[in-house]
Amino acid sequence: MVKRKFYITTSIAYTNALPHIGFALELIQADVLARYRRFLDEDVFFLTGTDEHGAKVAKAAEESGKTPKEFTDKISEKVRALKEILNLSNDDFIRTTDKKRHWPAVKKVWLKLKEKGDIYKKKYKGFYCSGCEAFITEKDLVNGKCPNHQKKPELVEEENYFFRLSKYANEIEEKIKKDKVRIIPETRKNEILSFIKQGLEDISFSRLREKLQWGIPVPDDDTQTIYVWPEALVNYISAIGYDKEEKFKKYWPTDVHCLGKDILKFHALIWLGMLLSLKLELPKTIFVHGYLTSGGQKMSKSLGNVIDPFELVEKYGTDAVRYFLLREIPSSEDGDFTYQKFEERYNSDLASGIGNLVARITTLAKNLKPGDLKNIKSDSYKLVEPKINEAWKNCRKHLQEFKFNETLKSIWDLISFCDKQIEKEKPWEKKESSILAICCLLHTLEAVAQMLSPFLPETSAKIYKGIYKGISGPLFPRI
Repeated sequence: MVKRKFYITTSIAYTNALPHIGFALELIQADVLARYRRFLDEDVFFLTGTDEHGAKVAKAAEESGKTPKEFTDKISEKVRALKEILNLSNDDFIRTTDKKRHWPAVKKVWLKLKEKGDIYKKKYKGFYCSGCEAFITEKDLVNGKCPNHQKKPELVEEENYFFRLSKYANEIEEKIKKDKVRIIPETRKNEILSFIKQGLEDISFSRLREKLQWGIPVPDDDTQTIYVWPEALVNYISAIGYDKEEKFKKYWPTDVHCLGKDILKFHALIWLGMLLSLKLELPKTIFVHGYLTSGGQKMSKSLGNVIDPFELVEKYGTDAVRYFLLREIPSSEDGDFTYQKFEERYNSDLASGIGNLVARITTLAKNLKPGDLKNIKSDSYKLVEPKINEAWKNCRKHLQEFKFNETLKSIWDLISFCDKQIEKEKPWEKKESSILAICCLLHTLEAVAQMLSPFLPETSAKIYKGIYKGISGPLFPRI
């Protein structure tokens, strides 16, 4: 039997600076979905990577005294290292500087768009935001400034290549309206539909080579460089061998694009327009998460409030970081990080919650004799099965809706149920019913371990070990 495929991507990290905790959130969310789908025995392909071209990267490299290649090699390696420290299960990592995989696909896409008549050259005068590395229309400005970077854009006049995005406006609108491309949450879907109603303009797809040398040259015009945005979007197909490899035929279209709200327009408008022009299937779902602030403020080097995921994991451990980001931050809304919130959540839910429960149950299990578990008939678990089934039902429902925090809440409701059962049954008193009570607790704990496996894989494995071999030391020591 052929397994159902599941192709999931994150956005690719921009290499003008070291990765911070906001990108770690996106990676972890995607990892949960990938692990869950593998748990369902689906054929999963999980992609992430780095976006390495553009003016901001070239400028950051120059300021650091390095060549763009030296600079991006270092940043990309740091992003790649997140796999180990966050315990990610991605199957591939694509770099946009990859001249064997990415560049040929980008050039092929460009020529196909041009052959279709959807790329043309014209002189243009417009507002350019260096922070976005994109031209923005006057209607996008707030008080004359870019809403994302709070800076006045530069008025630029150039002759560039443009993509006929306006040609596909009605089709994009129809696909999104009818959920042919599902945008989650609904508020982001409505935001995009509202934007389309204002009218889509054709968009610049290149810059003068003399102004932007760090990028992929336009295939048939070496005076121009392909814009970083359309080039970077191609990573989703270049990584799987666009138009030539079996992998592409197997996994395309994407089942889920995970990305932040600041780049939704690029994915829901430009990317969909490009795919329609290429006559490729569209992504099935675009899941959009919010911003992660630090102490109520946007993370910024100048404010000194950027949270380094490497330092956080070193101090608290991988699963503790995964848990906080998935439980404390609403899946599709903005969320805030402070060390106080982190430690409160750690102590209440991990040290005193799952950690304490595992210690209690495994200690009680030491009272069991060999053969006690075998003597328990399967229908004896009816005392706990309804609660376990309810938790599984809620987990499946919430994960379908990308509500990671709600899924974890359902699992912690089951953990709370176990605590109440221990207090109610008092199995340490060694009554006639104690063996059954302990066995039911072990059965429930095994279900908890299964439910936790996409979220806290290390903890899940330790719980299994505790059930069958005993456990030494606390899962999460209090801090």
